[in-house]
Amino acid sequence: MSERQRIDKWLWHARVVKTRTLAQKLAESGHVRLNGVRVGASSQAVKAGDVLTIALEERVRILEIRNFSDKRGGAPAAALLYEDLSPPPAPRVPAEPAGLVRDQGAGRPTKRDLRRINLIKGRD
Repeated sequence: MSERQRIDKWLWHARVVKTRTLAQKLAESGHVRLNGVRVGASSQAVKAGDVLTIALEERVRILEIRNFSDKRGGAPAAALLYEDLSPPPAPRVPAEPAGLVRDQGAGRPTKRDLRRINLIKGRD
């Protein structure tokens, strides 16, 4: 194995994205940083010890490159390619929409309350 690899191939082999095309688009879109510097091309070479900061849809992943692979393997093999330095995700707390909160013992909702509730929930 070589000591360098294209960033799009590494992202695909490490199972950060599902396809190589998505890896290329992710690298070219500016959502990937290599050692703190924004990556502009999918052909950018990475080496062991580099740190990637990847902005995905719901969270940011920080991965330190440990190894390379010649082919895409399963998840256990992909986990050997990097060390995950990402902070743990924040616990999800479901937010209650405004207008749905009623005091306990307030009785049945009025017609006006029901209209607000239905409007918030997207009902007609």
